[in-house]
Amino acid sequence: MTIRVLLADDQALLRATFRLLLESAPDLEVVGEASTGEEAVARARSARADVVLMDIRMPGTDGIEATRRITADEAMAGVKVLVLTTFETDDLVVEALLAGASGYLGKGVEPGALLDAIRVVASGESLLSPTATTALVARFLSQPQLQARTAPGGLSELTPREREVTALVGAGLSNGEIGERLFISGTTAKTHVNRAMMKVGARDRAQLVVFAYETGLTTPGHAT
Repeated sequence: MTIRVLLADDQALLRATFRLLLESAPDLEVVGEASTGEEAVARARSARADVVLMDIRMPGTDGIEATRRITADEAMAGVKVLVLTTFETDDLVVEALLAGASGYLGKGVEPGALLDAIRVVASGESLLSPTATTALVARFLSQPQLQARTAPGGLSELTPREREVTALVGAGLSNGEIGERLFISGTTAKTHVNRAMMKVGARDRAQLVVFAYETGLTTPGHAT
C-alpha cells in the first residue's frame, strides 16, 4: 500500500530535497506541499494525506498549531504528523507531542531513517525516545494546570495488565523493555499498549504517557 505524504516546511529547498528522497521509495507518494501551517491543515485534508512531515517553525500558524488542528479534526482522524526539529530537547517538541504529533525527527536525519520513520508512524506506531519522554514528563510535572485537570475517562476500562503496561509506558519504557519487565514478548506488550490507547482515546504513545500521569498510574518517582 502506498503511503501518501504531505510536506510542510517554509523552505522550498528543503521541500524539494524531501520530495526527491521520498519519490525514490516505491511505497511513498508526495501528495502535496505547504509552506505555512494554514496550508498544511487545508492540504492534509484535501490531499487525503496519511502522514504530514511537519516543520515546527513556520510563519503565521506554526507547526504546533497546525498539528493540533489536524489531530483534533475528526475528518482527519487517520492522519499522522511527524515533526521536524533541530533539537530533540526543544520545548517546542514537547508542545508538538502534546498537540498530537506521533513523533519527531532532527533535520539532519539520515535519508533511510527518514523513510523508515514515515513508515513507522503511518503504521500507527510512534517515534518517542526516552529523552522526549523525559521532557514530556518534566513539562507535565512543571505545569499544575495540567496535573489539576480531571482525569480522562477510560481508566476503568483497562484490564489489570493494561494498567501495568500503561504505567510502564509512562515511565518511558519501550515495548521490548516492558516485555522484559513483565516476562512477556515485545509483540504482546505492543498489543497491550495498542489496546490501552484505544480504550482511553490516546492517539499515540505521547498521549498515553500523559494519561498515565493524569490518572496516577505513573508517579514522578517512577519516571526513570
